[in-house]
Amino acid sequence: MGNNSIIVERTYNATIEKVWNAISNKEEMKKWYFDLAEFKAEVGFKFQFTGGPPDGVQYLHLCEITEVIPEKKLTYSWKYDGYEGISFVTFELTPIGNTTKLVLTHSGVDSFPKSNKDFGKHNFVEGWTQIIGMALPEYLNK
Repeated sequence: MGNNSIIVERTYNATIEKVWNAISNKEEMKKWYFDLAEFKAEVGFKFQFTGGPPDGVQYLHLCEITEVIPEKKLTYSWKYDGYEGISFVTFELTPIGNTTKLVLTHSGVDSFPKSNKDFGKHNFVEGWTQIIGMALPEYLNK
């Protein structure tokens, strides 16, 4: 899993409290990430959402929180209903003065069916680059 991990790193002009709230509070997450029916940053909490290419198949994502260290780290599993494979998404936060460095690591995407082009690594790279590189900073700068 290691070398096939997707890593996106950004530093935001925002406090660690603000960035943590953005990645762990359901009401804030829907403003930049996914509109989740339920979300709690608690180990064992399960959540789901539907997503996929705008003009393609929409997949039910099944996720479970596996690690929480408030204002430092949030990890959850990520799999697709009806498909083999499981991956893990980790957000790690580091304060740097009044800014916050976020490192997102998505490991295990290579466990998804290779025959489904929607599960290609390049799609995850593109998605996370847009979410972490554009949507989150736009939200944080409001």
